[in-house]
Amino acid sequence: MSLPLDLLFDAAKGAFTRAYAPYSKFNVGAAILADNGRIYPGCNVENAAYPAGTCAEAGAIAAMIDGGGKRIEAILVVGAGEGLCTPCGACRQRIREFAGPLCPIHIAGPEGLRRAFTLEELLPYSFGPENLASEQS
Repeated sequence: MSLPLDLLFDAAKGAFTRAYAPYSKFNVGAAILADNGRIYPGCNVENAAYPAGTCAEAGAIAAMIDGGGKRIEAILVVGAGEGLCTPCGACRQRIREFAGPLCPIHIAGPEGLRRAFTLEELLPYSFGPENLASEQS
């Protein structure tokens, strides 16, 4: 399934502008293209009790599941700052739950696309649902 990156970027950048980041001042937005052809955005939401906040990728995944999507076909993350804002380790594992190793993960800043990776590049030798299925056989 293909989709112009500009649609994913627009959805992620919109989420980026709505992020709730009063403590870190570091906005992040994400947008997922799901197997049902829909785009699901998410933004980071901080909390005064820092561990209780949520990442943009987690919000987008929750929206995808709630919207009927089952697989991530592509994801685009927009982050503030000069460096690449790749998904954190926990979000890499969250993405892994719903995406295959060749799923494209596009990284952008507010100005546009900066770099693309596959999930396998960001999370090599990952543990996923099929690992558990083979143990139960």
